[in-house]
Order: sequence, then structure tokens, then C-alpha cells
Amino acid sequence: MSNNRSGIFIGGLMLGAAIGTLAGLLVAPRAGRETRKLIKKSANAIPELAEDISTSVQIQADRLSSSTLRNFDDTVDRFREAIAIGIDATQRESQNFNKQNTVDISSTADIADTLTQN
Repeated sequence: MSNNRSGIFIGGLMLGAAIGTLAGLLVAPRAGRETRKLIKKSANAIPELAEDISTSVQIQADRLSSSTLRNFDDTVDRFREAIAIGIDATQRESQNFNKQNTVDISSTADIADTLTQN
């Protein structure tokens, strides 16, 4: 999540810098011709700035994607381990339950034999 926020921050920073530059040029105390030249240069730089922002966002998205994939793989591994532990515990409890029932059935059979002999 941090990578996503930093990518957004960098993009916002670059966009803010471009807008601030343009606003500064418009209110600057220069002659109209000079200001128009500066605006034209700034306008010509916008595609390059957009490409830089796009590249930065793509890099951040790739980092976030790989980080998310690693975290997902780790989570799946932990989930599999938890399932395996749960299955083992269930099997042990089932075996213990079956042993107790076998003992109870044997005890009941012994009592029944005793009663029938008397």
C-alpha cells in the first residue's frame, strides 16, 4: 500500500510542479512576447512530463504488483499449512473418539455377558 501512495504522491508532485510553473509564468512581470515563449516551451515539455509520470506510475504499479503477488503466495502457503494441521488434528481426534467408543462397546459387552451369566 505504501508503494501505491508514493506513486500517487510522485505523480501529484510532478503535476503540481507543472501547474505551478504555468501559473508562475502567467503572473510573472515579463513582456507578453517573453511570457508566450515560455508558455510555448512549457507546453512543449508537457508530453515529456506526462511520459515521465506514466513511467513512474508504471514502475510503482509493477512494484506493488510483485509485492502483492509475494504476499499472496505467502498467505496461500500459510493457509495450506493451517489446513494440513487442521486435518491432522481432526484425524487424531477421530481416532481418539473411535478408541473411546470401542472401549465403551467392550465395557458394555462385558456387562451384558456378566448379566446373562447371572
